[in-house]
Amino acid sequence: MLNPALIETRRTKAVAAWRASQALHGAVVIGAGQLVGLPGGQDQTYAFHVHPDYQWLTGRRIPGGVLAYSPQEGPNEGWVDFVAEVTEAERVWEGREPVTEKNTRPLSDLRAWLQERGTGTIAALGAPVPGVQADHERSARLAEWLLHARRVKDAGEIALMRRAIAATVRGFAAAREATRPGATERDVQIELEAAMYRAGADDVGYSTLVGSGPNSSVLHFAPSKRVIEADDLVLIDAGGAIDGYTADVTRTFAASGRLSSERQALYDTVLTAQVRAIDACRSGVQWRAVHTSAAIDLARGLIDMGVLRGTAESVVEREAIALFFPHGVGHMVGLGVRDAGGRLPGAAQAARNQPGTEKCCGITLRVDLPIEAGYVMTVEPGLYFIAALLRDPARRERFADCVDWSRVDQLLALGIGGVRIEDNLLITTGAPDVMTAGIPKR
Repeated sequence: MLNPALIETRRTKAVAAWRASQALHGAVVIGAGQLVGLPGGQDQTYAFHVHPDYQWLTGRRIPGGVLAYSPQEGPNEGWVDFVAEVTEAERVWEGREPVTEKNTRPLSDLRAWLQERGTGTIAALGAPVPGVQADHERSARLAEWLLHARRVKDAGEIALMRRAIAATVRGFAAAREATRPGATERDVQIELEAAMYRAGADDVGYSTLVGSGPNSSVLHFAPSKRVIEADDLVLIDAGGAIDGYTADVTRTFAASGRLSSERQALYDTVLTAQVRAIDACRSGVQWRAVHTSAAIDLARGLIDMGVLRGTAESVVEREAIALFFPHGVGHMVGLGVRDAGGRLPGAAQAARNQPGTEKCCGITLRVDLPIEAGYVMTVEPGLYFIAALLRDPARRERFADCVDWSRVDQLLALGIGGVRIEDNLLITTGAPDVMTAGIPKR
């Protein structure tokens, strides 16, 4: 459980957001989530991951819990924590102990509490709560506003993220040491994760990605037994986590310490785009403007490499850049690897009513709003030579005038792979704080 004063501040912030939504007309429940059994695993379960809304408002990461709020009792007095009773088997096999904190009640009391407040006006947020019949429209509106309330990180969250990043710095140092010709991708993963755990991480924020050579062009490549070769680019995307708060960092290394001219050009293009995108991250800036600027910088580098034809602005407008940069320039990170993204409250529906506004430079952004001080963002431009996209006949026909396909084939045959460089930024009232600056890029 976090400092009670911090929890109270977060709950006050949540109620203020809900009132702004004009949908706070009755009880609200926020589910922590349930354990999920492994198929055929008898009494075994998947690792439990609490819903971030529940953790943010309670400071707990336990299954079965339900946090409830009733506006009838006032902004702070209306909160009740319902916690699942701990069975004897759970105490024997898992060492779990009952939650005995102030203002908690047994989960079995939830039904009666809701009935006293009118079951027809319940909004259900977080993970599904068994047996609760919710008003779906109200639930969606309140969930959207709670997500927005969570976007600005408080001091407790920033402190946890800095600890997770410190462990990640140690992990990448070990990964850099392990990345050499003759090692396997799996070897690199083992050294990286071991170093993060030794440095204080209690989990990984997501499955570690290690891709060498052509595997570096696969956006979410799981480490394999492939042996790293001297000419390879090695792309590593990993983050240590503490109490659910995670870092999210990518670096691309030269296996032998030196790059061929083509790979060097690719790397330098991505690094230039990333440095410029980081500098653009100021409070009030639209995130799609950061993405568009990065896409133009990447297109300019591909034109210099003879891959694209025309002006950088024209190939971005044509969406040809999405062949090589098929993801967003970044996203929010914090309580989970993709934390509190999306659009401002109400903006998603407005976008659906205006066809043509949902995509940016050929892709759909995970974050599409103005960034503000207190947000933590990743900035991660990348360029990849992905055979599944670049050998598609329909795409070759569509972009015949602005892509030199013979040059593309030459680079695919070379196994050039891909480059991504990613840092985590705390947005401030001035220049961004690059929280992951301790992880070298050269």
